[in-house]
Amino acid sequence: MANNVHTGNVQTANVPTGSIPDERPPSNTVGPVAWLRNNLFNTWYNALLTILIAWLLFKAIPPLLDWLIFSANSFGTPPQVCRQEGGACWTFVSEKLRFVMFGTFPYDEQWRPLITIVIIIALVLASCDRRFWKPWLALVWIVGLTAVGVLMWGGVLGLTYVENTLWGGLPLTLMLSVVGLSVAFPASVLLALGRRSQLPAIRVISVTYIELIRGVPLISLLFMASVMFPLFLPTGVNFDKLLRAQIAFIMFAAAYMAEAIRGGLQAIPKGQYEAADALGLNYWQAMGKIILPQALAISIPPLVNTFISFFKDTSLVIIIGLYDLLGTAKAALSDPAWRGFYREAYLFIGVIYWVFCYSMSKYSQKLERDLRRGHRR
Repeated sequence: MANNVHTGNVQTANVPTGSIPDERPPSNTVGPVAWLRNNLFNTWYNALLTILIAWLLFKAIPPLLDWLIFSANSFGTPPQVCRQEGGACWTFVSEKLRFVMFGTFPYDEQWRPLITIVIIIALVLASCDRRFWKPWLALVWIVGLTAVGVLMWGGVLGLTYVENTLWGGLPLTLMLSVVGLSVAFPASVLLALGRRSQLPAIRVISVTYIELIRGVPLISLLFMASVMFPLFLPTGVNFDKLLRAQIAFIMFAAAYMAEAIRGGLQAIPKGQYEAADALGLNYWQAMGKIILPQALAISIPPLVNTFISFFKDTSLVIIIGLYDLLGTAKAALSDPAWRGFYREAYLFIGVIYWVFCYSMSKYSQKLERDLRRGHRR
């Protein structure tokens, strides 16, 4: 006998109770065990790599934790005791902290470079907030950098004059990188526009500059700025060594960022240029309102990569007698009492570099998401 019920043109089957299929995924496709099987042991070579990496971590992590924490010497331990016990000697960090952070800046005046660090970081953080992207932000930067110069040099407002040959550590690293990138960025935009210009003279000058600077290592630019450039100056005329290093960094960063921005400009569809022409915008209006905002958004990953590389490349100034964060750490190791504690010194400054570089990377990812979301709206 058929179990079908006819209602008008609709035919409905009587489904016995309990016969509705279970739509939940099988238990063997969810949970941590399934995730491990699908991601780490899905093929024989992935399983082999997983086992190999797990074995290496098992061999490396316990000794590392023992050296870092369990067998480490507490603060205040003499260097002789540290050498005998073999664990990490964090007394080196506490004893040499002010020298590593501030270099040979006068000891009693080291509150000045400390405030300098705070001002520079505050300026950068303020610039990361899109709500502050207003014309007055440039004025804030001018005031902030002026305050940095007054604090570091002194000679006014009752501050003792300090030559920049005594500057070092983290303030010098931040000044070279932040000031260099702040000046190099607008220069790189002009170079990128010049490389794509329809005027042959401007295009040739831009291309020549970019290819010439990108074709030589940064260390050669620093050497030229420190040693060769003074030879071409008239007798009695000389530029400060720090200023020459800063100019070399600006030239180097501008060339690399110009190529990143030029790639963003090339990625803009031709229709955007045609739309700007249809609106009756001139060249600079079209670039400022339509083209450049899109090109800079596209260029965020390579630009941030240049920022991170540039921040780390400031360590090269040691070849011209300037001691940045890495240079002061090396100089601290020259103390006979603390000679040999290389791991503690490089681990400490490595953490500082990592914090700054990782922060730049995460902010760039957030900025990309925000701009992409705003574009969708």
